[in-house]
This record gives sequence, structure tokens and C-alpha cells, in this order.
Amino acid sequence: MNIVLIGYRGTGKSTVAKILGQRLQRTVISTDAEIAKEAGQSIPQIVEKFGWDHFRGLETKMCRTLHDQTDLIIDTGGGLILKEENATILKDNGTIFWLTAEVATIVKRISGDTQRPSLSGTKTFVEEIEEILEARTPKYQAAADHSISTDQTTPHKLAETVLSLIAK
Repeated sequence: MNIVLIGYRGTGKSTVAKILGQRLQRTVISTDAEIAKEAGQSIPQIVEKFGWDHFRGLETKMCRTLHDQTDLIIDTGGGLILKEENATILKDNGTIFWLTAEVATIVKRISGDTQRPSLSGTKTFVEEIEEILEARTPKYQAAADHSISTDQTTPHKLAETVLSLIAK
């Protein structure tokens, strides 16, 4: 069974995934990193050249690739859940944990991130986060087996929370 981390960027998915991978001695897969590696381009380059729809298709292809693998820690891109099929594929062989954070926390954590293109192109940074979170929250909720707030805790405590929920 895989452990799958979903949530908006800046909620701690990559950091918690690394800790879980070390603690459980499991392979950690970042869907975004794997897609960029296979494409030979960064995500901003993929999106600029081919568009978001193409990138979302690459996410689905990646989910299908990971479907039959076990004992992975999967760190997903923030928008992977936009296609319901992706969550269905990952849930079939995994437990999905939605890592959440308040807008202010996300802004603090990702304000210097240059690896993601703007999702709206027309909003301020904070407006974009608010708008995207509002739109994605129902999709995260629908996909998640568990929801964990990351605002007032450390990545190691978050990993402990995931481990305790897995043990139940």
C-alpha cells in the first residue's frame, strides 16, 4: 500500500514525504519531478510549450505508471486532483493524506518559488492562492482519506501523524 500526499503547493508534501521515506525505508516519488525528468523540461517549460491540459495528461499517465507499484511515498503536484481519475487511480493502491495550510502560511512558504508558472496569469499572488484553494478544496476533500493541517506543527510531527493514522 502506498502513502499519497496531496495538497496545494507549500503545504509540506515534499518535506513530509522525505521524512516518511527515511522512517519507513520506502522509495519517495515526486510526480512533478518524475514528469519533468521524463519530459526533459521543467514544469514551467512544459506548460509554456504545451499548456496546462497537456501537463494534466502527463499527471494521469504518471498515476497509471505508479498504480501497480507498492510501498511508495508519493508526493503529488498540487493540481493532480483536478482530474478525478488521478485520485481514483492512486486511492486504488494507497491511502491519501491531504496536507492543508492557511493562505498566509502558504504565502510565507512559497513566495520565492520560481518552479511554478502562474495558474491564473491575472491575479496577485495572494488572490491566486485564495482563488485556487477555493476551487480545489472540494476536490482535495473528495480525494482524501485523511486531512492534516500543517500550519502550527513541524514536518517531523506531521510525519508522526501520518504514521499514527496508517497504524490504525
